[in-house]
Amino acid sequence: MPRASSSGRKGDRARAAVTVKSAARTAAKKPAQGRAAKAPKPNGSGGTARSVARPARLLDRRSSERIVQAGRMADAGLAASRGKYVYCIIESSDPLRFGPIGIGPDPSDVYTVHYKNLAAVVSDAPLEMLDSTRENVLAHERVNETVMREHTVIPMSFGTIFKTREDIVELLRSAAEAFGDVLNKMQNKLEFGLKVLWDREQAIREVEAEDEDISRLKKEISSQKGPTYFARMQYGRLIDTALQSKSERYVADILEQLREVSVASRINKPIGDKMIMNAAFLISRDHEQAFDTKVKTIAGRLDKLTFKYTGPWPPYNFVNIRLKLERA
Repeated sequence: MPRASSSGRKGDRARAAVTVKSAARTAAKKPAQGRAAKAPKPNGSGGTARSVARPARLLDRRSSERIVQAGRMADAGLAASRGKYVYCIIESSDPLRFGPIGIGPDPSDVYTVHYKNLAAVVSDAPLEMLDSTRENVLAHERVNETVMREHTVIPMSFGTIFKTREDIVELLRSAAEAFGDVLNKMQNKLEFGLKVLWDREQAIREVEAEDEDISRLKKEISSQKGPTYFARMQYGRLIDTALQSKSERYVADILEQLREVSVASRINKPIGDKMIMNAAFLISRDHEQAFDTKVKTIAGRLDKLTFKYTGPWPPYNFVNIRLKLERA
């Protein structure tokens, strides 16, 4: 997932210039923390019990008042440093609560902030840059997965924090048309991920057997007694080209088969030498079983490949919200 965070200034508002491809950034400076009042030092002077008693009571009362006031200041500073973490946008005019499943060491309560029929799914969070730890990322995904069981979601980037509820309402108001359009397009759609891997050494042996030029060059290299540097360079180039062509044929075959049961697909960059395909597919809810069956059929036919199939997810690869802050 892309990471977005917020750092705004006092006076910035989430008045949004929104495109259908997005990543929200908002927040504000952390307010100064209230200073705790120093407790007065005890009076060490002597005297009778009566002469000491009254000043002692007055001192205790004033000290208590100062401590209470300092506590209120600290509480106000703490409250001001809290923001609203946004997980996703949904369509709902009724207030919703999803329970204590949000980000934080003690999972925070997740609820909705509304503008007309749009709602942002949020929880209270510190107004600071969140680390993309495993726990935080899993909490972000957990909330989106919970919400998407009953709603079509526009997922927000990890780390999207707004300073106030009013900023979120302003975002929903100013971007209402764009959000409505995206929600309409994503209605009852889910994302599935598919990674395909192969055994590279086995693939090399196959292209050596299939390609006469590679096979002949390999025999020449093994039979030569002198330097073989240039022959090996040529062999390496031929192998790379053959492997690229072979992997592209596999990917084209898989995409052609899955196109029948998907709304859209996105090809991402493979990771490492073993992965030949890293793709995301947008699927209608009523085609989920058909997509699942098709993936299993393809995997059974191409049994030399390894298929890693995940989902359903919110449509992270197909919705990208880009918000532009403007001065209020």
